Amino acid sequence: MAQDNKNGLTYAEAGVDIDAGNALVERIKPAAARTKRSGVASALGGFGGLFDLKAAGFDDPVLVAATDGVGTKLRIAIDTGNVDGVGIDLVAMCVNDLVCQGAEPLFFLDYFATGKLDVDQAARIVEGIAAGCAASGCALLGGETAEMPGMYPAGDFDLAGFAVGAMERGTALPAGVQVGDEILGLASDGVHSNGYSLVRRVVEASGLDWDAPCPWGGADTLGGALLTPTRFYVKAALAAIAAGGVHGFAHITGGGLTENLPRVLPDGMAATIDLNAWALPPVFAWLAAQGGITQDELLKTFNAGIGMTVIVAPDAAAAVKAALNADGQSVMRIGTVTEGQGVSYTGQLL
Repeated sequence: MAQDNKNGLTYAEAGVDIDAGNALVERIKPAAARTKRSGVASALGGFGGLFDLKAAGFDDPVLVAATDGVGTKLRIAIDTGNVDGVGIDLVAMCVNDLVCQGAEPLFFLDYFATGKLDVDQAARIVEGIAAGCAASGCALLGGETAEMPGMYPAGDFDLAGFAVGAMERGTALPAGVQVGDEILGLASDGVHSNGYSLVRRVVEASGLDWDAPCPWGGADTLGGALLTPTRFYVKAALAAIAAGGVHGFAHITGGGLTENLPRVLPDGMAATIDLNAWALPPVFAWLAAQGGITQDELLKTFNAGIGMTVIVAPDAAAAVKAALNADGQSVMRIGTVTEGQGVSYTGQLL
């Protein structure tokens, strides 16, 4: 019988390196372990993550889930090689949404996909995810690393995140919003993770490279400044809830103040925002001037310096503001709840 001299194909030759995946899991285990909190009932590496709600201190819990990504901010991270902060963005985008419902974030799972796994790059990203989990008090319970040859150009990757939180039954937000409630604004740390398709168009039109000095000042490069991670509001929001009188939160993401504030207002109620209540951060002023962006476009594309809003009863506003300040947040009274629909503005940002 003629002997078949053909070599058998392997998964590695097809472009998937299982050993690299295993090496990544081992490398990130210490980072995940640092996020352990009450309720975690399993270690990283199993087929699923276990969480005990009773051990976390809940009596009659309702679960709340959120999922998000980082958007085209990833393009800047990939092009500059500065991937350490995008994991923080990923967590923040999910847990800041959860707390708007009144929920405490409990655990987080990530999905990382790439054409060819670079263990060092992936570990830096997951270590950022772990740092974000630690900052928001939730556990990195598990995740998925997908190596998919032919699906992504060399060096490219994609990220998605999934967060689960809980609250005691009957404590969901928004609740009790009334005409006359005050609206507090919490400062952002720059662009956060929305509007980057427009940001990249503006930078392209400017002719600047990512490694150019930041045009609005500071020691960072343009790319580094634009990769400033999304700010966390979780612990501050939970402290505000504990202070009493909070009727709602709005995480100011894609759609800006214009689109996100109405999501937490009952029918027949509107928000009136005083644009003179805070100073527009320099990054937005530069983007607006460089791209010819109008104020209306700015307010429905970017956070414009306000990353989270808190709707609070007037007699509780001082105590809530003190709780937010104690967490290190910069807080401004930016408006009130009124009769009507949508968001109206007074004053000028630009």
